Amino acid sequence: MDVREEYAAKLTTAEAAAALIEGSCDVAIGMAAAEPPLMLSALADRVARDALADLRIWYLHSMEMAERTVLRPELLGAVQPRCMFLSSVERRLMRDHPDAARHIGFVPVSFSESSRLLTEQVDLDACITTVSPMDEHGFFTFGTSNDYTSTAARKARKLIVEVNPHMPRVFGEAPLHVSQVDAIVEHAAPLAEVTDSNLAPEDQAIADIVAGMIDDRACLQMGIGNLPNAVCRRLRDRRDLGIHTELMTPALAELMECGAVSNHAKTTFPGRSVFTFALGDRRFYDWLSDNQAIYSLPVQIVNDPRHIAKNDGVVSVNATLQVDLRGACNSEHLMGRQYSGSGGQLDFVRGANASKGGISVIACRSTAGGGAVSRIVPRLDGPVTTPRNDVHFIVTEYGCADMRGKTQEERAVALIELAHPRFRDELARAL
Repeated sequence: MDVREEYAAKLTTAEAAAALIEGSCDVAIGMAAAEPPLMLSALADRVARDALADLRIWYLHSMEMAERTVLRPELLGAVQPRCMFLSSVERRLMRDHPDAARHIGFVPVSFSESSRLLTEQVDLDACITTVSPMDEHGFFTFGTSNDYTSTAARKARKLIVEVNPHMPRVFGEAPLHVSQVDAIVEHAAPLAEVTDSNLAPEDQAIADIVAGMIDDRACLQMGIGNLPNAVCRRLRDRRDLGIHTELMTPALAELMECGAVSNHAKTTFPGRSVFTFALGDRRFYDWLSDNQAIYSLPVQIVNDPRHIAKNDGVVSVNATLQVDLRGACNSEHLMGRQYSGSGGQLDFVRGANASKGGISVIACRSTAGGGAVSRIVPRLDGPVTTPRNDVHFIVTEYGCADMRGKTQEERAVALIELAHPRFRDELARAL
């Protein structure tokens, strides 16, 4: 069959596509900017009509569209989130609707293992995601979200795609052919966007310190948030930087546009910036589309520490919530609750550590709660996201400490010097 004819034969309404999902079922949905708004609305409508009473949805990093549809408080229970990384959406739900917490199931897993979990541990009935429009050869791309989605799409018994002309056409592995799709829904809607907020003076100081640790020809991984973005904006005078990162951001794109990034020194995919998902603003999404300088890969490749380490000079920059006096980091648990997830932090810490000349940097402000709480603590309040054995550099606004080769006591002394002066005596007494 001609690909256009096959496309037309599979084109349907969101309501008809949602009707393919029946009974007690497990559904993977595209994450972040790839959330399919029309399909999520149709699924929510089916749940609201009691046509779906046991819908388990698997995902990372939900956005506002999920909040307005399948994660509506009145649907929870019939909808059972299986969330591998909490965002502000789940945090708002649990804050504003106390009963929501018992319905939102957090699944601890590293980002690199999310694809394996969804293909080996979960019997997926369906995968739904947003894709870019089909080309003349019958191929869609996963656009901003290759991550676990490209793998789950091929494992699920039913694959439903929402074709959005605003989704960029992104080069990379795992393009999707129309023959692999069960149902197609068309919907033009702006993608979810994120923008920076103002940096605090402490963050400016941290960004200055971290940027000073990055040399020409380094291969960058930057985590999510204002701080990694601020570091990027201090690297415009570097040369021949490379990018191998789970998250592609506007700040990294700006480094490519200004000429600081060439990717010439990379071992893997030289000349191209590698990532597994992207999140930014409209201009950034337009920049991604048909851009030969970028390359999207499944997360089990991008975040595999063995693959990361093939490049020399990897610099991994991520944030944390707490550091104990032995160097272990809690980056996901706050005030007695799960706050986010482990994501790919440990993946890239280990990849950078194994890279020739590589370094991993974990940064945080010295205090939280308006200065009332120290982030350097005797003992963590939550799980260990990055173990003390793996931690390399810790940075606060008061400086940088290298954990390698130090005894426990030497680590504690170095970390106390990174704490806010108001808490240093108290921390010293805790030794």
